[in-house]
Amino acid sequence: MSDNALSALAALPRLEHPDGSPVRVLIVEDEPTIADLLRFPLQMIGWDVRISDDGLEAVRTAREQRPDVLVLDRMLPGIDGVEVLTRIRSLHPEVPALMLTAMDAPGDRIGGLAAGADDYVTKPFTIEEVLLRLHRLVQRSGVVAQGSNELVVGDLVMNLDTHEVTRGGEEITLTATQYQLLQYLMENPQRVLSKSQILEAVWNYDFGGQANIVELYISYLRKRIDVGREPMIHTVRGAGYVLKPAG
Repeated sequence: MSDNALSALAALPRLEHPDGSPVRVLIVEDEPTIADLLRFPLQMIGWDVRISDDGLEAVRTAREQRPDVLVLDRMLPGIDGVEVLTRIRSLHPEVPALMLTAMDAPGDRIGGLAAGADDYVTKPFTIEEVLLRLHRLVQRSGVVAQGSNELVVGDLVMNLDTHEVTRGGEEITLTATQYQLLQYLMENPQRVLSKSQILEAVWNYDFGGQANIVELYISYLRKRIDVGREPMIHTVRGAGYVLKPAG
């Protein structure tokens, strides 16, 4: 690995899930040399790396692993990278994806982005560029915490040491219970949480006709977090609530 790549690795802030588990990346690439070139530096920064050289196998892996980010070769045997992305997105609609391809015509790049890829890199590429782009995609997705003392979902940041909460840099004042509820939501971004799960996690008792408490405190949080901004707290009818990055 080049000195530039090592410097890029050292400069990247560590990303991990709120529970301390590693970022999960699925690389779908049928050229072993390229797959290994990507695997090593990502493992060095602590990510859980899975590699598949076949599109259908990649879809099965994604169903089992639930990756946090995808790296997809555009040209694959069997089904191509665009079709792989379409099928994985049917399982995990929010997963960000970086497309790798030797097809560098503007129409090919536009086609990949139009198919749902969040970013696009043409071969040959530098590993530094891919690392930085992947890191940025995972940060923007809001599924991980940056550093051990912060929860980050989109532009919403909670410092677990100081109990400070900001959105877009603007400080948000919360009561102790509101803070605890928001922390639980931020520890489970893009996951639908039922009222019973929330009651048990925040109030420490089983669901028993107390849905109004959850609804009331969700309403309080929305007034602090969402009013005047693009909403992050969403109601899933008949299922519960989910916190997602705005946009």
